[in-house]
Amino acid sequence: MRKFGLIGKNISYSFSKSFFERKFEKEGVVDASYTNFDIEDLDTFPSIITNNPELLGLNVTIPYKEQIIPYLDTLNKKAKKIGAINTIKITKNGKLKGYNTDYYGFKKALKPLLKFKHKRALILGTGGASKAIAFALKSMDIDYQFVSRKPSKKGQLTYNALTEDIISTHQIIINCTPLGTYPNVDQFPDIPYNGIGKNHIAFDLIYNPEQTLFLKKALAQKATIINGSKMLKHQAKKAWSIWNK
Repeated sequence: MRKFGLIGKNISYSFSKSFFERKFEKEGVVDASYTNFDIEDLDTFPSIITNNPELLGLNVTIPYKEQIIPYLDTLNKKAKKIGAINTIKITKNGKLKGYNTDYYGFKKALKPLLKFKHKRALILGTGGASKAIAFALKSMDIDYQFVSRKPSKKGQLTYNALTEDIISTHQIIINCTPLGTYPNVDQFPDIPYNGIGKNHIAFDLIYNPEQTLFLKKALAQKATIINGSKMLKHQAKKAWSIWNK
């Protein structure tokens, strides 16, 4: 039996397990299973690999997309450039190779919504997922700025520095923070929502709930909104193709 799974923390809500179990059932894949490896820290990661010799591939989610890299043998070129991974392939000789399919999933989900006016973006958050988002935006010639509570690099904005004018001149706003994720549905990024208008796209990487407060507030300003479910489906399909090629 081929085994696949997800590495993360507090992942009982996860999309990946239900997605792959439905996929196996729908496509008649009877020789594969998908398991959640919910771990407190990465010290236990090597034992997961050792104790599950049938493992062929893993997805990686919050908070380990960057932290897990030292545990891998190699990264593919794009993952190396991004500096974060969300997919691991375990090769026939037991080597662990890291990939990033987040950027692919985000690009596929965003592209149908883009119009000529969508030239600048704000990325809320600076974690592992945000790096993939920045990589995707750059590949689409969209300028972007990171927004962080504690800016660590030149050019990053603080939430306090955001004005309605800054919001109005950045027509794509992407929430890469966990704010608003179930069960904490009353949370949202603290930005000047009045700067959002009908020409904006508000993209939330969160998919549970379907409409976060961030998306509801953007929708109230007539923005186009999209949650993370399409991105996740695209990145999961890409991960499956990596594991099986």
